[in-house]
Amino acid sequence: MSYSDFEPAFSAGRPRPWRPDDLLNGDGTARAASYGGGAPVYSTVNAMKPVGVREHVREFAAAAAEMAVECGKGCRDIVRQSLGNRDSFVFRSFEKVKESYCGKRVTKLSGKLSFVNEYLPEDKEPVHALSVILFVSVLAFAALILNMETTPTTPEVVKKVYIHPPSAARVMLPDGRYIAYKEQGVPVDRARFSIVSPHSFLSSRLAGIPGLKASLLEEFGIHLLTYDLPGFGESDPHPNRNLETSAMDMLLLADAVGVNDKFWVVGYSSGSMHAWAALRYIPDRLAGAAMLAPMVNPYDSIMNREERRRTWKRWTGRRQLLYFLARRFPRFLSFFYQQSFLSGKHGQIDKWLSLSLGKRDKALIESPIYEEFWQRDVEESIRQGSAKPFVEEAVLQVSNWGFSLADLKLQKKKQGKGMLRWLKSVLSAAQEEYIGFLGPIHIWQGMDDKVAPPSMTDFVHRILPGSAVHKLPYEGHFTYIYFCDECHRQIFTTLFGTPQGPINNIATEVDQSPLQVHTEEQEEITLGDSVLARAET
Repeated sequence: MSYSDFEPAFSAGRPRPWRPDDLLNGDGTARAASYGGGAPVYSTVNAMKPVGVREHVREFAAAAAEMAVECGKGCRDIVRQSLGNRDSFVFRSFEKVKESYCGKRVTKLSGKLSFVNEYLPEDKEPVHALSVILFVSVLAFAALILNMETTPTTPEVVKKVYIHPPSAARVMLPDGRYIAYKEQGVPVDRARFSIVSPHSFLSSRLAGIPGLKASLLEEFGIHLLTYDLPGFGESDPHPNRNLETSAMDMLLLADAVGVNDKFWVVGYSSGSMHAWAALRYIPDRLAGAAMLAPMVNPYDSIMNREERRRTWKRWTGRRQLLYFLARRFPRFLSFFYQQSFLSGKHGQIDKWLSLSLGKRDKALIESPIYEEFWQRDVEESIRQGSAKPFVEEAVLQVSNWGFSLADLKLQKKKQGKGMLRWLKSVLSAAQEEYIGFLGPIHIWQGMDDKVAPPSMTDFVHRILPGSAVHKLPYEGHFTYIYFCDECHRQIFTTLFGTPQGPINNIATEVDQSPLQVHTEEQEEITLGDSVLARAET
């Protein structure tokens, strides 16, 4: 029995309803017939296709989203009814906050920002809209920061320190230590003038006078001797190092290489500390001294308040901290040094030593010629990989030197009291004796120097009025001495006069000391940017 057996009777001309049997046609078409003998009518209908997995997943996701939305609305209603009620704890607390000082300020600010409501849709509450804007702003700001952090940038290539094979000439001192040195210019037996130059902090014998040409040394007949301080470069460390032992090392080295006459000492930056020591402990072997941007002890007791203030304000806070640690807690310096120039990677001197530099100094240290020279000098300086010599050098500068700059001042020797000494001086007609350093002292100071500020030179000139000060407008700490041929010529012309070349092979003894000693205060010399007047000696 089929569905057609129960088919009701219909009048002619009326179409019969659709039946499930219509889908069972072999050709997949639904047939519609006219009732009551009418002509048959056929219409094409697509057969039902099975539903795939993708459609099921899509429908399920849509249903889940709708459920989530409804759940969120329900949670919102619950929160509003429970927490937004006037009797709730949150509402009462919020009312108390609104009555406070801060709440009143916020309410006043909200009133001023009420004009924003004019730009909101009519169906949006201002509080809700502003909260949404704030939330979206926070998300945008976070995305911006994340994008900045994840944006691929070109990595900075950091050059590693390379320790070169030993190459220095060395001489053994009487105490068994070896000291490394370097000779430049004419041979010592043909030199008209001999110069010994101790290097500055984080430097080596390779520095000397940076960029100094051999032809200029030949023209003036100069023999230049540089050496590594104890523990630096290829020199052995000193177990009990101080400024007196530093001066004696200088003397012993000069004797060992054949400098038998008086020599000049040139001190640059912190290297001038050892030059001051030479003036104090071996004055009889010195013909004179040249100080370039000289450093002094910033804790010197004879420095007045104004000089100290002008000096310290030129330094960065980190540099002031390093000086404080060197004076009070020197052991902590090793940590800073290990993180900078002893890290095995190259860097910039201003960052390593916390220096504040002027425009010209910054331009110089960024030049390729300086960078190449600086990196090679640092590699030689830290060759031994120990922080101890650098800590010792920093401590020497800020501790008691064992002498005062006032001890170098040229002055008459005081006669002892008593009748016997007076009679002895009268009967022997002895000449007046002087104490202090008898030779000339020249100081070159850049007025834009922020490493060794001009206030230090002003302090030196106040204590040693006989020194000749050459002020250099617009020059910094590095610009006058580094790779400046004209500057080097001006310095040598000031010290040695007209160049005469080396001495002939005929043995002649040359006195490198000045012909006369002036006991009066020398005139202070002010120099232009590129013009240096010769100081009278």
